[in-house]
Amino acid sequence: MSVVQRLTAGWLVDHLSFINQCGYEVCDSFAYPGSVTLKPSATSTEDCHAATSSSRDGPIPGPGDVIETEGKIAKMRYVFREEFFDVSKPHIAAAPEEQLWQGCPEVNLSSFFFLSSWSNMDVFFHCLLILQKRKRKCVFNQGELDALEYHSKVRKLIWEGTLQLVQEGLKSGFLHHATAELSCRKNVVPGHTGCGLAELCEMAKQFPAVNESDHQAVHVLDDETSIPEQDLLSCITENSSNCAKIVVLMGQKYLVPPKSSFLLSDISCLQPLLNYKKKYDVIVIDPPWENKSVKRSNRYGHLSSWQIKQIPVPALAAPNCLVVTWVTNRQKHLRFVKDELYPHWSVKTLAEWHWVKITRAGEFVLPLDSLHKKPYEVLVLGRVQGDLKEALRTSEDVLPIPEHKLIVSIPCSLHSHKPPLTAVLAEFIKPDVECLELFARNLQPGWTSWGNEVLKFQHIDFFHSSAE
Repeated sequence: MSVVQRLTAGWLVDHLSFINQCGYEVCDSFAYPGSVTLKPSATSTEDCHAATSSSRDGPIPGPGDVIETEGKIAKMRYVFREEFFDVSKPHIAAAPEEQLWQGCPEVNLSSFFFLSSWSNMDVFFHCLLILQKRKRKCVFNQGELDALEYHSKVRKLIWEGTLQLVQEGLKSGFLHHATAELSCRKNVVPGHTGCGLAELCEMAKQFPAVNESDHQAVHVLDDETSIPEQDLLSCITENSSNCAKIVVLMGQKYLVPPKSSFLLSDISCLQPLLNYKKKYDVIVIDPPWENKSVKRSNRYGHLSSWQIKQIPVPALAAPNCLVVTWVTNRQKHLRFVKDELYPHWSVKTLAEWHWVKITRAGEFVLPLDSLHKKPYEVLVLGRVQGDLKEALRTSEDVLPIPEHKLIVSIPCSLHSHKPPLTAVLAEFIKPDVECLELFARNLQPGWTSWGNEVLKFQHIDFFHSSAE
Protein backbone atom coordinates (compact mmCIF):
# COMPACT_ATOMS: atom_id res chain seq x y z
CA MET A 1 0.00 0.00 0.00
CA SER A 2 1.16 3.52 -0.71
CA VAL A 3 -0.32 4.73 2.61
CA VAL A 4 2.24 4.12 5.36
CA GLN A 5 0.30 5.74 8.20
CA ARG A 6 -3.24 7.04 8.47
CA LEU A 7 -4.19 9.43 11.28
CA THR A 8 -6.92 11.98 11.84
CA ALA A 9 -4.57 14.64 10.47
CA GLY A 10 -4.09 12.81 7.17
CA TRP A 11 -1.80 10.27 5.53
CA LEU A 12 1.90 9.52 5.31
CA VAL A 13 2.35 8.29 1.74
CA ASP A 14 5.10 6.24 0.07
CA HIS A 15 5.08 7.56 -3.49
CA LEU A 16 7.87 5.24 -4.69
CA SER A 17 6.07 2.11 -3.47
CA PHE A 18 2.92 3.18 -5.25
CA ILE A 19 4.74 3.39 -8.59
CA ASN A 20 6.38 0.01 -8.10
CA GLN A 21 3.08 -1.63 -7.14
CA CYS A 22 1.49 -0.55 -10.42
CA GLY A 23 2.50 -3.83 -12.04
CA TYR A 24 5.36 -2.98 -14.38
CA GLU A 25 5.89 -6.55 -15.57
CA VAL A 26 6.14 -6.97 -19.31
CA CYS A 27 4.79 -10.27 -20.64
CA ASP A 28 5.37 -11.93 -24.01
CA SER A 29 4.38 -15.07 -25.91
CA PHE A 30 5.92 -18.51 -25.28
CA ALA A 31 9.13 -19.52 -27.02
CA TYR A 32 9.68 -22.87 -28.64
CA PRO A 33 10.67 -25.49 -26.04
CA GLY A 34 14.38 -25.63 -25.44
CA SER A 35 15.18 -22.31 -27.06
CA VAL A 36 16.71 -19.21 -25.52
CA THR A 37 15.54 -16.12 -27.36
CA LEU A 38 16.27 -12.47 -26.75
CA LYS A 39 13.32 -10.49 -28.05
CA PRO A 40 13.60 -6.70 -28.12
CA SER A 41 10.36 -5.15 -27.10
CA ALA A 42 10.35 -2.66 -29.97
CA THR A 43 9.13 -3.62 -33.42
CA SER A 44 10.79 -0.84 -35.34
CA THR A 45 12.98 -1.84 -38.29
CA GLU A 46 16.29 -1.33 -36.54
CA ASP A 47 15.21 -3.08 -33.34
CA CYS A 48 13.17 -5.92 -34.81
CA HIS A 49 15.93 -8.53 -35.10
CA ALA A 50 16.02 -11.44 -32.63
CA ALA A 51 19.30 -12.98 -31.54
CA THR A 52 19.56 -16.68 -30.61
CA SER A 53 22.52 -18.24 -28.85
CA SER A 54 23.48 -20.45 -25.94
CA SER A 55 22.96 -19.29 -22.40
CA ARG A 56 26.72 -19.14 -21.94
CA ASP A 57 27.66 -16.63 -24.59
CA GLY A 58 24.29 -15.16 -25.54
CA PRO A 59 23.53 -11.45 -25.71
CA ILE A 60 22.94 -9.46 -22.56
CA PRO A 61 19.32 -8.31 -22.22
CA GLY A 62 18.80 -4.58 -22.30
CA PRO A 63 15.95 -2.45 -20.92
CA GLY A 64 12.67 -3.67 -22.30
CA ASP A 65 13.98 -7.07 -23.50
CA VAL A 66 12.17 -10.28 -22.55
CA ILE A 67 14.02 -13.52 -21.89
CA GLU A 68 12.21 -16.70 -22.92
CA THR A 69 13.70 -20.05 -21.96
CA GLU A 70 12.58 -23.69 -21.95
CA GLY A 71 9.13 -22.72 -23.19
CA LYS A 72 8.46 -20.50 -20.17
CA ILE A 73 8.18 -16.77 -19.91
CA ALA A 74 10.78 -14.87 -17.89
CA LYS A 75 8.97 -11.59 -17.31
CA MET A 76 10.88 -8.35 -17.24
CA ARG A 77 10.02 -6.43 -14.10
CA TYR A 78 10.60 -2.70 -13.93
CA VAL A 79 11.04 -0.60 -10.80
CA PHE A 80 11.29 3.16 -10.63
CA ARG A 81 14.78 4.45 -9.87
CA GLU A 82 15.03 4.95 -6.13
CA GLU A 83 17.49 7.82 -6.44
CA PHE A 84 14.70 10.12 -7.60
CA PHE A 85 13.22 9.84 -4.09
CA ASP A 86 16.55 10.07 -2.26
CA VAL A 87 15.73 13.34 -0.50
CA SER A 88 17.96 12.99 2.53
CA LYS A 89 18.45 16.65 3.42
CA PRO A 90 16.24 19.75 3.25
CA HIS A 91 16.68 21.93 0.19
CA ILE A 92 17.09 24.80 2.65
CA ALA A 93 17.57 24.07 6.35
CA ALA A 94 15.25 25.76 8.81
CA ALA A 95 16.51 27.70 11.81
CA PRO A 96 16.73 25.54 14.97
CA GLU A 97 13.63 27.10 16.51
CA GLU A 98 11.66 26.45 13.29
CA GLN A 99 12.64 22.80 12.80
CA LEU A 100 10.08 20.06 13.09
CA TRP A 101 10.62 17.95 16.18
CA GLN A 102 11.59 14.46 15.07
CA GLY A 103 11.02 12.46 18.24
CA CYS A 104 14.58 12.48 19.58
CA PRO A 105 14.61 12.55 23.41
CA GLU A 106 17.52 14.98 23.41
CA VAL A 107 15.59 17.59 21.41
CA ASN A 108 14.34 20.51 23.44
CA LEU A 109 10.57 20.61 22.95
CA SER A 110 10.09 24.04 24.45
CA SER A 111 10.58 25.70 21.08
CA PHE A 112 7.92 23.45 19.52
CA PHE A 113 5.32 24.21 22.16
CA PHE A 114 6.20 27.88 21.93
CA LEU A 115 5.74 27.95 18.16
CA SER A 116 2.62 25.79 18.10
CA SER A 117 0.94 28.01 20.67
CA TRP A 118 1.28 31.12 18.54
CA SER A 119 -1.93 32.67 17.37
CA ASN A 120 -2.50 33.24 13.68
CA MET A 121 -1.75 36.94 13.99
CA ASP A 122 1.46 36.21 15.93
CA VAL A 123 2.70 34.13 13.00
CA PHE A 124 1.54 36.77 10.54
CA PHE A 125 3.48 39.56 12.24
CA HIS A 126 6.48 37.26 12.82
CA CYS A 127 6.65 36.61 9.07
CA LEU A 128 6.22 40.29 8.33
CA LEU A 129 9.19 41.03 10.61
CA ILE A 130 11.35 38.53 8.72
CA LEU A 131 10.24 40.00 5.43
CA GLN A 132 11.09 43.50 6.66
CA LYS A 133 14.60 42.39 7.63
CA ARG A 134 15.21 40.79 4.26
CA LYS A 135 13.48 43.42 2.13
CA ARG A 136 13.99 46.65 4.01
CA LYS A 137 13.78 48.76 0.87
CA CYS A 138 10.83 46.92 -0.64
CA VAL A 139 7.17 47.71 -0.26
CA PHE A 140 4.95 44.72 0.38
CA ASN A 141 2.74 43.98 -2.58
CA GLN A 142 -0.76 42.62 -2.15
CA GLY A 143 0.29 39.12 -3.26
CA GLU A 144 2.89 38.89 -0.47
CA LEU A 145 0.41 40.12 2.12
CA ASP A 146 -2.22 37.64 0.95
CA ALA A 147 0.28 34.77 1.08
CA LEU A 148 1.34 35.66 4.61
CA GLU A 149 -2.24 35.89 5.80
CA TYR A 150 -3.10 32.49 4.30
CA HIS A 151 0.01 30.91 5.79
CA SER A 152 -0.91 32.23 9.21
CA LYS A 153 -4.26 30.43 8.99
CA VAL A 154 -2.92 27.01 7.97
CA ARG A 155 0.47 26.97 9.71
CA LYS A 156 -0.61 25.35 12.95
CA LEU A 157 -2.64 22.65 11.20
CA ILE A 158 0.29 21.79 8.95
CA TRP A 159 2.88 21.85 11.75
CA GLU A 160 0.94 19.73 14.22
CA GLY A 161 -0.46 17.29 11.66
CA THR A 162 2.93 16.73 10.02
CA LEU A 163 4.51 16.26 13.45
CA GLN A 164 2.08 13.45 14.29
CA LEU A 165 2.57 11.68 10.96
CA VAL A 166 6.36 12.01 11.11
CA GLN A 167 6.42 10.54 14.62
CA GLU A 168 4.50 7.50 13.39
CA GLY A 169 6.74 7.23 10.34
CA LEU A 170 9.81 7.15 12.55
CA LYS A 171 8.31 4.52 14.84
CA SER A 172 7.48 2.29 11.88
CA GLY A 173 10.95 2.66 10.37
CA PHE A 174 9.70 4.23 7.14
CA LEU A 175 11.51 7.45 8.12
CA HIS A 176 15.03 7.40 9.57
CA HIS A 177 16.90 9.80 11.85
CA ALA A 178 20.34 8.67 10.71
CA THR A 179 21.66 10.28 7.54
CA ALA A 180 25.27 9.05 7.48
CA GLU A 181 24.48 5.94 5.48
CA LEU A 182 22.15 7.66 3.05
CA SER A 183 23.02 7.45 -0.60
CA CYS A 184 25.07 10.14 -2.28
CA ARG A 185 23.85 9.20 -5.75
CA LYS A 186 23.21 12.09 -8.06
CA ASN A 187 19.69 12.41 -9.36
CA VAL A 188 20.75 12.64 -12.97
CA VAL A 189 17.85 12.86 -15.39
CA PRO A 190 18.72 11.20 -18.70
CA GLY A 191 19.08 13.88 -21.31
CA HIS A 192 16.68 12.42 -23.87
CA THR A 193 13.78 11.80 -21.51
CA GLY A 194 12.54 15.24 -22.39
CA CYS A 195 12.15 13.92 -25.90
CA GLY A 196 9.76 16.50 -27.24
CA LEU A 197 6.31 15.15 -26.32
CA ALA A 198 4.86 18.65 -26.09
CA GLU A 199 6.56 19.60 -29.35
CA LEU A 200 5.15 16.47 -30.99
CA CYS A 201 1.65 17.52 -29.92
CA GLU A 202 2.27 20.88 -31.56
CA MET A 203 3.51 19.19 -34.73
CA ALA A 204 0.42 16.97 -34.77
CA LYS A 205 -1.70 19.96 -35.68
CA GLN A 206 -0.03 19.87 -39.09
CA PHE A 207 -0.96 16.21 -39.68
CA PRO A 208 -3.70 15.55 -42.27
CA ALA A 209 -7.18 15.75 -40.77
CA VAL A 210 -8.54 12.44 -39.50
CA ASN A 211 -11.93 11.32 -40.77
CA GLU A 212 -13.61 10.29 -37.52
CA SER A 213 -16.08 8.01 -39.29
CA ASP A 214 -13.20 5.94 -40.66
CA HIS A 215 -10.92 6.18 -37.64
CA GLN A 216 -11.02 4.11 -34.48
CA ALA A 217 -11.80 5.93 -31.24
CA VAL A 218 -9.56 3.64 -29.16
CA HIS A 219 -6.26 1.99 -29.96
CA VAL A 220 -5.92 -1.14 -27.80
CA LEU A 221 -2.33 -2.17 -27.15
CA ASP A 222 -1.41 -5.70 -28.12
CA ASP A 223 1.95 -7.36 -28.77
CA GLU A 224 2.78 -4.68 -31.32
CA THR A 225 4.66 -1.94 -29.55
CA SER A 226 5.35 0.63 -32.27
CA ILE A 227 2.44 2.98 -32.78
CA PRO A 228 2.18 5.44 -35.67
CA GLU A 229 2.33 8.97 -34.28
CA GLN A 230 -0.99 9.89 -35.88
CA ASP A 231 -2.76 6.97 -34.17
CA LEU A 232 -1.28 7.85 -30.80
CA LEU A 233 -2.27 11.50 -31.11
CA SER A 234 -5.75 11.08 -32.56
CA CYS A 235 -7.35 8.48 -30.28
CA ILE A 236 -7.24 7.05 -26.78
CA THR A 237 -4.52 4.43 -26.29
CA GLU A 238 -5.64 1.67 -23.94
CA ASN A 239 -3.82 -1.16 -22.20
CA SER A 240 -6.64 -3.46 -21.10
CA SER A 241 -4.35 -6.38 -20.25
CA ASN A 242 -3.01 -7.44 -16.84
CA CYS A 243 0.60 -6.85 -17.93
CA ALA A 244 2.50 -3.68 -18.66
CA LYS A 245 3.23 -2.81 -22.28
CA ILE A 246 6.09 -0.96 -23.90
CA VAL A 247 5.29 1.52 -26.65
CA VAL A 248 7.83 3.12 -28.95
CA LEU A 249 7.31 6.72 -29.94
CA MET A 250 9.87 8.65 -31.98
CA GLY A 251 12.44 5.97 -31.15
CA GLN A 252 11.86 6.24 -27.40
CA LYS A 253 10.41 3.49 -25.17
CA TYR A 254 7.65 4.15 -22.67
CA LEU A 255 6.07 1.82 -20.11
CA VAL A 256 2.28 1.65 -20.00
CA PRO A 257 0.92 0.06 -16.78
CA PRO A 258 -1.92 -2.49 -16.91
CA LYS A 259 -5.54 -1.40 -17.03
CA SER A 260 -4.66 2.17 -18.00
CA SER A 261 -5.48 4.45 -20.90
CA PHE A 262 -4.16 7.78 -22.10
CA LEU A 263 -4.43 10.52 -24.69
CA LEU A 264 -1.32 12.41 -25.74
CA SER A 265 -2.47 15.82 -26.97
CA ASP A 266 -2.66 19.47 -26.03
CA ILE A 267 -5.75 21.38 -24.96
CA SER A 268 -6.77 22.09 -28.57
CA CYS A 269 -7.15 18.34 -29.32
CA LEU A 270 -9.45 17.05 -26.59
CA GLN A 271 -12.11 15.62 -28.88
CA PRO A 272 -10.77 12.01 -28.68
CA LEU A 273 -11.24 12.14 -24.90
CA LEU A 274 -14.85 13.20 -25.39
CA ASN A 275 -15.29 10.49 -28.04
CA TYR A 276 -14.19 7.90 -25.47
CA LYS A 277 -17.76 8.08 -24.13
CA LYS A 278 -16.79 7.73 -20.49
CA LYS A 279 -18.10 9.73 -17.57
CA TYR A 280 -15.68 10.08 -14.67
CA ASP A 281 -16.41 9.88 -10.95
CA VAL A 282 -13.05 11.43 -10.02
CA ILE A 283 -11.22 14.12 -12.00
CA VAL A 284 -7.80 15.28 -10.80
CA ILE A 285 -6.39 18.40 -12.45
CA ASP A 286 -2.82 19.74 -12.24
CA PRO A 287 -2.97 22.89 -14.40
CA PRO A 288 0.22 24.48 -15.78
CA TRP A 289 -0.32 27.70 -13.84
CA GLU A 290 1.02 30.92 -15.26
CA ASN A 291 3.68 32.52 -13.04
CA LYS A 292 6.99 34.36 -13.25
CA SER A 293 9.24 31.40 -12.43
CA VAL A 294 7.65 29.27 -15.16
CA LYS A 295 8.15 32.05 -17.68
CA ARG A 296 11.78 32.50 -16.64
CA SER A 297 12.67 28.80 -16.66
CA ASN A 298 10.69 27.96 -19.81
CA ARG A 299 10.32 24.50 -18.20
CA TYR A 300 6.85 23.93 -19.61
CA GLY A 301 4.08 25.79 -21.37
CA HIS A 302 1.51 27.55 -19.22
CA LEU A 303 -2.17 28.33 -19.65
CA SER A 304 -4.08 31.45 -18.78
CA SER A 305 -7.04 31.31 -16.44
CA TRP A 306 -9.36 31.76 -19.42
CA GLN A 307 -7.86 28.73 -21.17
CA ILE A 308 -8.20 26.55 -18.06
CA LYS A 309 -11.90 27.44 -17.87
CA GLN A 310 -12.39 26.02 -21.38
CA ILE A 311 -11.55 22.46 -20.24
CA PRO A 312 -14.82 20.52 -20.71
CA VAL A 313 -15.05 19.15 -17.17
CA PRO A 314 -18.89 19.22 -17.14
CA ALA A 315 -18.94 17.04 -20.28
CA LEU A 316 -16.51 14.55 -18.72
CA ALA A 317 -17.92 14.40 -15.20
CA ALA A 318 -20.40 11.85 -13.88
CA PRO A 319 -23.10 13.00 -11.42
CA ASN A 320 -21.58 13.95 -8.07
CA CYS A 321 -18.08 13.72 -9.57
CA LEU A 322 -15.26 14.53 -7.14
CA VAL A 323 -13.00 17.21 -8.65
CA VAL A 324 -9.53 17.75 -7.17
CA THR A 325 -7.34 20.62 -8.40
CA TRP A 326 -3.69 21.19 -7.53
CA VAL A 327 -3.00 24.85 -6.81
CA THR A 328 0.24 26.72 -6.27
CA ASN A 329 0.68 28.82 -3.13
CA ARG A 330 -0.16 31.94 -5.08
CA GLN A 331 -3.42 33.23 -3.60
CA LYS A 332 -4.53 34.59 -6.95
CA HIS A 333 -4.76 31.02 -8.28
CA LEU A 334 -6.51 29.70 -5.17
CA ARG A 335 -9.17 32.43 -5.36
CA PHE A 336 -9.62 31.78 -9.08
CA VAL A 337 -10.32 28.07 -8.51
CA LYS A 338 -12.80 28.64 -5.69
CA ASP A 339 -14.53 31.80 -6.94
CA GLU A 340 -14.46 31.40 -10.74
CA LEU A 341 -13.35 28.02 -12.04
CA TYR A 342 -15.45 25.73 -9.86
CA PRO A 343 -18.64 27.82 -10.19
CA HIS A 344 -18.08 27.89 -13.98
CA TRP A 345 -18.01 24.07 -13.95
CA SER A 346 -20.94 23.80 -11.46
CA VAL A 347 -18.56 22.40 -8.85
CA LYS A 348 -19.11 23.18 -5.17
CA THR A 349 -15.92 23.68 -3.15
CA LEU A 350 -15.80 21.31 -0.18
CA ALA A 351 -12.30 21.46 1.29
CA GLU A 352 -8.69 22.49 1.02
CA TRP A 353 -6.05 19.85 1.68
CA HIS A 354 -2.27 20.22 1.70
CA TRP A 355 0.56 18.12 0.35
CA VAL A 356 3.51 18.48 2.74
CA LYS A 357 6.98 17.57 1.48
CA ILE A 358 9.49 16.05 3.90
CA THR A 359 12.92 14.42 3.77
CA ARG A 360 13.71 10.79 4.59
CA ALA A 361 14.55 11.99 8.10
CA GLY A 362 11.16 13.67 8.55
CA GLU A 363 12.20 17.31 8.11
CA PHE A 364 10.38 19.86 5.99
CA VAL A 365 12.20 20.15 2.64
CA LEU A 366 11.95 23.94 3.07
CA PRO A 367 11.44 26.00 6.23
CA LEU A 368 7.75 26.13 7.03
CA ASP A 369 7.94 29.93 7.30
CA SER A 370 10.05 30.38 4.17
CA LEU A 371 9.02 33.51 2.31
CA HIS A 372 10.12 32.33 -1.12
CA LYS A 373 8.63 28.83 -1.31
CA LYS A 374 6.67 26.74 1.15
CA PRO A 375 7.13 23.02 1.85
CA TYR A 376 3.47 22.47 0.99
CA GLU A 377 1.05 22.75 -1.91
CA VAL A 378 -2.73 23.10 -1.90
CA LEU A 379 -5.43 20.78 -3.24
CA VAL A 380 -8.96 22.13 -3.65
CA LEU A 381 -11.66 19.44 -3.51
CA GLY A 382 -15.21 19.88 -4.76
CA ARG A 383 -18.16 17.96 -6.17
CA VAL A 384 -20.15 18.53 -9.33
CA GLN A 385 -23.60 19.80 -8.45
CA GLY A 386 -26.56 18.22 -10.19
CA ASP A 387 -29.64 16.17 -9.46
CA LEU A 388 -30.13 15.95 -5.68
CA LYS A 389 -31.51 12.39 -5.76
CA GLU A 390 -28.57 11.21 -7.84
CA ALA A 391 -26.15 12.96 -5.49
CA LEU A 392 -27.71 11.23 -2.46
CA ARG A 393 -27.60 7.86 -4.18
CA THR A 394 -23.95 8.15 -5.22
CA SER A 395 -22.90 9.42 -1.78
CA GLU A 396 -24.12 6.29 0.00
CA ASP A 397 -21.44 4.24 1.73
CA VAL A 398 -18.78 6.91 1.29
CA LEU A 399 -17.57 9.39 3.86
CA PRO A 400 -18.07 13.14 3.39
CA ILE A 401 -15.00 15.11 2.37
CA PRO A 402 -13.36 16.52 5.54
CA GLU A 403 -12.41 20.18 5.64
CA HIS A 404 -8.67 19.69 6.09
CA LYS A 405 -6.31 16.79 5.55
CA LEU A 406 -2.57 16.43 5.01
CA ILE A 407 -0.81 14.23 2.49
CA VAL A 408 2.77 13.96 3.77
CA SER A 409 5.39 12.35 1.56
CA ILE A 410 8.99 12.37 0.39
CA PRO A 411 8.72 14.22 -2.92
CA CYS A 412 10.13 13.03 -6.21
CA SER A 413 13.08 15.14 -7.36
CA LEU A 414 11.59 15.19 -10.86
CA HIS A 415 9.70 18.44 -11.32
CA SER A 416 5.92 18.25 -10.90
CA HIS A 417 5.74 14.51 -10.17
CA LYS A 418 2.79 14.70 -7.78
CA PRO A 419 2.05 12.03 -5.13
CA PRO A 420 -0.69 9.47 -5.90
CA LEU A 421 -4.20 10.21 -4.65
CA THR A 422 -5.76 6.82 -5.34
CA ALA A 423 -5.38 5.42 -1.82
CA VAL A 424 -6.17 8.62 0.08
CA LEU A 425 -9.37 9.21 -1.88
CA ALA A 426 -10.54 5.60 -1.57
CA GLU A 427 -12.75 6.15 1.48
CA PHE A 428 -14.51 9.10 -0.16
CA ILE A 429 -15.46 7.38 -3.41
CA LYS A 430 -17.11 4.10 -4.34
CA PRO A 431 -14.90 1.22 -5.46
CA ASP A 432 -14.24 0.61 -9.16
CA VAL A 433 -15.12 4.12 -10.25
CA GLU A 434 -13.85 5.81 -13.42
CA CYS A 435 -10.95 8.17 -12.72
CA LEU A 436 -9.38 10.82 -14.96
CA GLU A 437 -6.23 12.92 -14.55
CA LEU A 438 -5.87 16.07 -16.63
CA PHE A 439 -2.43 17.55 -17.41
CA ALA A 440 -0.91 14.26 -16.27
CA ARG A 441 2.76 13.42 -16.74
CA ASN A 442 2.52 9.77 -15.74
CA LEU A 443 0.02 6.91 -15.89
CA GLN A 444 -1.80 4.90 -13.23
CA PRO A 445 -3.67 1.57 -13.35
CA GLY A 446 -7.41 2.11 -13.46
CA TRP A 447 -7.07 5.72 -14.63
CA THR A 448 -7.43 7.58 -17.90
CA SER A 449 -4.70 10.22 -18.25
CA TRP A 450 -4.48 13.20 -20.59
CA GLY A 451 -1.80 15.78 -21.30
CA ASN A 452 0.79 16.90 -23.81
CA GLU A 453 3.48 15.20 -21.71
CA VAL A 454 1.34 12.34 -20.42
CA LEU A 455 4.14 9.77 -20.99
CA LYS A 456 6.96 11.91 -19.62
CA PHE A 457 7.66 9.93 -16.44
CA GLN A 458 6.86 6.63 -18.15
CA HIS A 459 10.11 6.81 -20.12
CA ILE A 460 11.97 3.55 -19.68
CA ASP A 461 15.15 5.33 -18.54
CA PHE A 462 13.39 6.28 -15.30
CA PHE A 463 13.20 2.56 -14.44
CA HIS A 464 15.51 -0.34 -13.62
CA SER A 465 14.71 -3.72 -15.16
CA SER A 466 15.35 -7.28 -14.05
CA ALA A 467 14.36 -10.74 -15.33
CA GLU A 468 12.01 -12.84 -13.19
